Amino acid sequence: MAGFKIDRVQEDMMRELTAILRELKDPRITPDLTIVRAELSGDMGHCTAYVSSLSGILHAQEACRVLTKASGFIRKELFHRLKLRKSPEMHFIADDSIAYAADISEKLSHLGLTDVHVTDEDEDTE
Repeated sequence: MAGFKIDRVQEDMMRELTAILRELKDPRITPDLTIVRAELSGDMGHCTAYVSSLSGILHAQEACRVLTKASGFIRKELFHRLKLRKSPEMHFIADDSIAYAADISEKLSHLGLTDVHVTDEDEDTE
């Protein structure tokens, strides 16, 4: 039962963190930043948010530094928006998964492999 609550709060945190990210006035927080996932500790005292950017890992790392400095504001906003008993301590980690996926997609499009589909015949041969 506790696992379900943590999963639900993690999803809510990810949604609200994305909204808060869009509302921050700092020019270093650009629209290409994305919260990839949020992990909440078992006691809900710590939240680790993974931040990714289409501009690459260096931009995500800079954004993490900015978000860490703004973590007090972010905690307060999460506390009010999610109506939590206590607001978790925020940790931000840069993640390059979106830039990596965009790079792979670009390489596939150059090879002409963007429209590859698995057919029923291919599945039967396995």
